Amino acid sequence: MGDLQTQHRTCNICEAMCGLIVEHDGENVLSIKPDVNDPLSRGHICPKAVALQDFRTDPDRITAPMLKVDGVFQNITWDEAYDIATERLRAVQEVHGRDAVGVYLGNPNAHKFGNLLNLPALVKALGTRNRYSSATADQIPHHVASIHMLGHPMLIPVPDVERTDFMLIIGGNPVVSNGSMMTAPGFGKRMEEIKARGGRVVVVDPRRTETAEKASAHLFIRPETDAFLMLALIHEIFDADLVDLGTLTGKVKGVEALQEAVAPFTPDLAAERTGIAAATIRQLARDFANSPSAVCYARMGASTQSFGALCQWANNVLNILTGNFDHAGGAMFTTPALDYVGMTSRKGRVRSYPERRSRVSGQPLYNGEFPISVMAEEMETPGDGQIKALVCVAGNPVLTAPNGRRIEAGIEGLEFMLAIDIHVNDTTRHADLILPGTVALEEDIYDMVFHSFAVRNTAAYAPAIFAPPKGNPKEWEVIARLTARLTGANQIGPSPEQVLGMLLPQGYHGDSISVEALLEAGQSVDLGPLVPNITERLETPDNMIQLAPEVFVEDLPRLLAFAPAQDAAFPLQMIGRRQVRSHNSWTQNSPRLVKGRNRCTVEIHPEDAARLGIEDGEDVLIRSRVGLVTMPAEVTEAMAPGVVSIPQGWGQKNGRINAASAQPTISINDLTDDARIDPISGNAAFNGVAVALQPA
Repeated sequence: MGDLQTQHRTCNICEAMCGLIVEHDGENVLSIKPDVNDPLSRGHICPKAVALQDFRTDPDRITAPMLKVDGVFQNITWDEAYDIATERLRAVQEVHGRDAVGVYLGNPNAHKFGNLLNLPALVKALGTRNRYSSATADQIPHHVASIHMLGHPMLIPVPDVERTDFMLIIGGNPVVSNGSMMTAPGFGKRMEEIKARGGRVVVVDPRRTETAEKASAHLFIRPETDAFLMLALIHEIFDADLVDLGTLTGKVKGVEALQEAVAPFTPDLAAERTGIAAATIRQLARDFANSPSAVCYARMGASTQSFGALCQWANNVLNILTGNFDHAGGAMFTTPALDYVGMTSRKGRVRSYPERRSRVSGQPLYNGEFPISVMAEEMETPGDGQIKALVCVAGNPVLTAPNGRRIEAGIEGLEFMLAIDIHVNDTTRHADLILPGTVALEEDIYDMVFHSFAVRNTAAYAPAIFAPPKGNPKEWEVIARLTARLTGANQIGPSPEQVLGMLLPQGYHGDSISVEALLEAGQSVDLGPLVPNITERLETPDNMIQLAPEVFVEDLPRLLAFAPAQDAAFPLQMIGRRQVRSHNSWTQNSPRLVKGRNRCTVEIHPEDAARLGIEDGEDVLIRSRVGLVTMPAEVTEAMAPGVVSIPQGWGQKNGRINAASAQPTISINDLTDDARIDPISGNAAFNGVAVALQPA
């Protein structure tokens, strides 16, 4: 043990980027506390940050390359591992073609700066078009809306919560998530600040979430009908002559086409579909448009459904029409120190979207990725391009993708699977070769992606606190060395810190922000509030905001024809839910996060429970078209009648998962249906799955 040392760094488990103070002695973490001086998180912290130390010391953690021999994993050397990976992947491609190797990238990659820099080179070295990631499970509608309206997938508008007077939250629970696609740590306090200055927060959700509990008002809505509500709000703004483009006048194209397109979507129709009264919808539209500043934020519930792309388009439209786009208190855009949009600019390039269609069912490819919903069929279906091998980096699609057991069956039929991970989980247990990854405290931290989604401009960089175990390379280096073997290169490229040093001078704050400056500051640096900037950043061919792109307008008849199915065999609709001590599937191996009561329950309204003879706490059978599970019921008035909720990220069958509570859990994706997809974006439609419940 060495001397007491302290480091300020940001947590990179979820999108919140909470500022931390980590005390350690060079070998062990002594404490992890919130940084009250962090300009973004302002002293907020959640239990996941404290659990960072658990992932490093996890006894189930993989710490050496492992090859499966006769069904049993055995440790091998790194040189052997790189040789086997290269030989087996190339062997598959020599027989079946380059697209026979699929790549799946899990959620943690978005938080790993080194991985983000090196994974594109790995995919390029493989030469495959079969690329998938967790993004098409929950967020691709945001990117699709930005591509068609603004010209770039990462021009994502962020609610200016520090200055807004009215916030409308549709299908989001930022008190728990701290702002998915909106980095806003400590959102509960931010809500109180909105209300304290005389503002309002209205939440629309089929569940009275933790955010709804703190809001000014909550409206129950039927799953998958959010687009009816949003288009009715737009309809009413036109009808009441409340359109005001503000500073964007002359920069917006398609107002008349939009007005014509939304004409059928009246408040009366929305009331019939959503269950929200027409008078309430009309008043909500007026309150939003007449507020000094307002912002609509539509997230998971709006994205992970059959009309996810329409919802995110309508969300942008609502903010634009009311003068709340690129305007203080509305939906704004960051000016990050590392400008990811500038790095990946598409200006001047002629592109068609979607970029390609999948081989089997013709689903859209955006940002170089096919929807995760089609990965199973691409493994099952013979022909050119069939996936015969898989490279899985920090991912667990068997638990986190729709109809995960179908994906599991597809993986079992592969000729080879390589995983880079810290666990033998429900997906990687099928691998032939596993290369160990690294965890947050062993990695340099610069959150390239989520500084671009933050409600305030900040920058933070911190080097690794600990070295990886057993002299292992860092995860980015594993990826880089594998790439070098595949390409025949003699050496790997620069380190993430070196690349960061080259990129920061090119960003918005290059005159004051550098790696050296961030290291000298020793904590997050405040770069100020969001400022108007979209007009100079637009990447559309005509440099105009496209209000009515054809891809969305042409999808409106599908929405108009939609009504929730009345299926006597599956009379209830299922939605997911977020939990503060959980993040996807990989955090469930931390005893401090899973201890206590079993939180993997199905929430059900008392009326539905009484009708079905279900008692609070008893096990129930839940059936969908694709699966059957058993889990405890939680009877609560927080649910809308006719709707049930199950949390995402559970169901582990390997390791010590949930040992602290000794409770069996289930995966919601044993019930979700991979046939349900948003055809515009390809996003999985997790919400609105038809299910049936009965006492077990």
